[in-house]
Amino acid sequence: MGNTKLTVGLVYGGKSGEHEVSLQTAFAVMNAFDYDKYEIIPFYISKQGLWKVGETLTAAYSGIEQLKLAGAAGDMGTALNAVFSGLAGGEKSIDVMFPLLHGTNGEDGTIQGLFEMANIPYIGAGVLASSAGMDKVVMKKLFGEAGLAQCEYCYFNAAVWKHKSHELIMGVEDKLGYPVFVKPANLGSSVGISKAVDKESLIKAVDFAFRYDTKVIIEEFVDAREVEVAVLGNEEPEASVPGEIVSSGEYYDYAAKYIDGKSQMLIPAPVDPEVADRLRESAIAAFRAIEGSGITRADFFVRKSDGQILINEVNTMPGFTPFSMYPLLWRETGVSYPALLDRMIELALERYNYKQGLKYDNE
Repeated sequence: MGNTKLTVGLVYGGKSGEHEVSLQTAFAVMNAFDYDKYEIIPFYISKQGLWKVGETLTAAYSGIEQLKLAGAAGDMGTALNAVFSGLAGGEKSIDVMFPLLHGTNGEDGTIQGLFEMANIPYIGAGVLASSAGMDKVVMKKLFGEAGLAQCEYCYFNAAVWKHKSHELIMGVEDKLGYPVFVKPANLGSSVGISKAVDKESLIKAVDFAFRYDTKVIIEEFVDAREVEVAVLGNEEPEASVPGEIVSSGEYYDYAAKYIDGKSQMLIPAPVDPEVADRLRESAIAAFRAIEGSGITRADFFVRKSDGQILINEVNTMPGFTPFSMYPLLWRETGVSYPALLDRMIELALERYNYKQGLKYDNE
């Protein structure tokens, strides 16, 4: 790289319910970067959707509030100018964009499409993987096609529910029984999700989920351990050691425990080596099923009755503070947080350069 630094555009905030989490992530990432190798240009998206671009940084901010770029004028045009054409005044343009947005307009393929249009490298999953990873129904169909075992589910849209709720309820009771989990099909966070134990609570849960999306998915209840695996790579993805999430009700005293108040993370997960291998293989299969690239966290159920591994979902923009499951899984696998950032940038540039070499109809 010589003495030329890579310029990274950090995009954070956003209109989703996870705005504050995104700021925490951006602050953590900004503080982990090696400023001998990188310089950062902050892009803040307010809760109202206003874009602001900050000055080029050669050191991290000292406080989270500074991320809101109080002095900067904000509009999408100025911000996109910075993305599309390099910064005003003919400065070096951005080498790679790093979206740190969770939920709608962040990990659903929309901002990824914007970067594709701007023909600029970006970290993480592409357009298709992002949108497939956000739509729980499409995701499950891809997993099914890939031969991955998963729990039983039903889904329908608002129009069908309006006209045929009676048949749909009977179908759910028939196929899934109670209890079931009812979720909006396209929401990143756990908003709009409820558990139904009978017909009455099912109707309530479906109506509630339809406040957040036009499509609802209903999943059978599985008595299982929750285990997660981090995946990193493009054409040749690698999987981390598995980690287990234990809700606060059950307390295990293992060496590696990270507490977020509601649950604990056990890393590595206390599973047999053979189960760990199967989890890692399944995580890579899930990553390939959605055509992933860069990073993904795969979440599994290990059923208590028979030890069956069921894929639950993948997350193409997993939590990314140093205390989030994704970086901790890699840390335990031997990749530090700063090394992980380096690798993610390499993967973004590798995918971009590969795509640039493809022959399109622009000859």
